[in-house]
Amino acid sequence: MPAPMTNLLLFLEAPALLVQVLLDGILIGAIYALAAYGMALVWGVMNIVNVVQGELVILGGYLAIMFSGLGVSAFLTVPLAAAALFALGWVMYAGVVFRVTGKDMFVSLLATFGLSILIAQLINQIWGADVRSLDAELGSWLILDSVVTISRARVAALAAALVLGAALVVFLRTSRLGRAIRATAQNARAARALGVDTDWVYAATYAINGAICGAAGALIAMIWVIHPFAGLVFTIRAFAIVILAGLGNLALVIAAALGLGAAENFVGFVLGAQFQGAFVFSLLVAILVWRSRRLARSRKVLR
Repeated sequence: MPAPMTNLLLFLEAPALLVQVLLDGILIGAIYALAAYGMALVWGVMNIVNVVQGELVILGGYLAIMFSGLGVSAFLTVPLAAAALFALGWVMYAGVVFRVTGKDMFVSLLATFGLSILIAQLINQIWGADVRSLDAELGSWLILDSVVTISRARVAALAAALVLGAALVVFLRTSRLGRAIRATAQNARAARALGVDTDWVYAATYAINGAICGAAGALIAMIWVIHPFAGLVFTIRAFAIVILAGLGNLALVIAAALGLGAAENFVGFVLGAQFQGAFVFSLLVAILVWRSRRLARSRKVLR
């Protein structure tokens, strides 16, 4: 019997195994949601597809491990990594990103791709190519007669994703900077005419994205292993989530991320871990084709 069929039969023989696989996937999806938050924000406000997203996430993980080595408790490394990446995001905007804001999207893709290579190589030079992780020392819960294991660190990551999403929504709706970001996203030219310093808004937006990536990276280091060249994994998944959920709807981003994590984990168990990446790329292509057809229909209606 083929291995996929054997694995599917395992779910029938042990339903708790299916619960374990899907639960792990959902909890992993929370990390994808964090990475997707920032990408959606930068894309929606600055019209830039931030290809360096994954590398910023991985850098946040390495900074968290470094802070932990200095004696900082695991969960305190999350705000520290976020603060460090906030500052780095502002520097990256001032040094490179502001030059491609408002230009053709292909130019921004090349610029951020170059930054992704630079950051990955710097991480490799500073910390080496060995895989690393951060022990949160939280342990796990056992449910369903101790058959299903729930990592407390992953539950904390899910809670952080939900809290951060809610905080981002409140910030964008109530704060002065949040209103300026929303106005710039809707119409940058009109916002400038009304006195909004859009360059400062762009810098703040990119820095906020850096902070989100830093927090995500610190949480990833607690539940996975990281290495300098793992950033593409999170960039591709964040891109797929944003394409599926659209810009400006964080609730849909969370739902899409949790769904992607569950589906990817299920496919990895049934077909093998080597097919997880292929599944994500195939899903991305399918989403892009679906989106392009919807746009084509909309144009026909307008005509």
